[in-house]
Amino acid sequence: MARTCIAIAVAAALLLTAPIARAAEPFVLSSPAFADGARIPAKHRGKLAGSAGCIGENVSPAFAWSNPPAETKSYALVMVDPEARGGSGLVHFLAYGIPAVLTGLAEGELSQASDKFVFGKGMLATPYYLGPCSTSAYPHHYTFILIANDLEPGALAPGLTRDELNEKLRGHAKGVAGLVGLWGQPVP
Repeated sequence: MARTCIAIAVAAALLLTAPIARAAEPFVLSSPAFADGARIPAKHRGKLAGSAGCIGENVSPAFAWSNPPAETKSYALVMVDPEARGGSGLVHFLAYGIPAVLTGLAEGELSQASDKFVFGKGMLATPYYLGPCSTSAYPHHYTFILIANDLEPGALAPGLTRDELNEKLRGHAKGVAGLVGLWGQPVP
């Protein structure tokens, strides 16, 4: 009996001092402006002349990301409203060629030209960030998609559409992180 107790104590001590294998932390996209699944503040909503739903300031929110996959050389960030246009969706903006050394973008950084990345073509032909612009009585789920990839920054030409970007990233994506913000009139 004493030997059994000693054996159990030794095994427990070994387990407590052994290195513990931990799962890799997930690739995560976040914003200090709003939590995942929460309402997007007015400052970050779209502004377009003559549009009843575009009543914000159109300042892009800050973004942060962590735990990128191995072999990441750059990122692409896309904003989509999947409920727009009767469910066919609307791409609000695309930015890509974001260097892997970056761990986020500052507030307003996507609202103007930058030497850190290039913009693609959103569906409304806006060259930069276009925030949420829904007039729906139900909230739309504005989805921000960050794609880690193994392409060098500068490998892709500016002005790609979402379909063109997806084609260029085929076989190069290493991981994806997402963030959803809500906007509609009214959002509960």
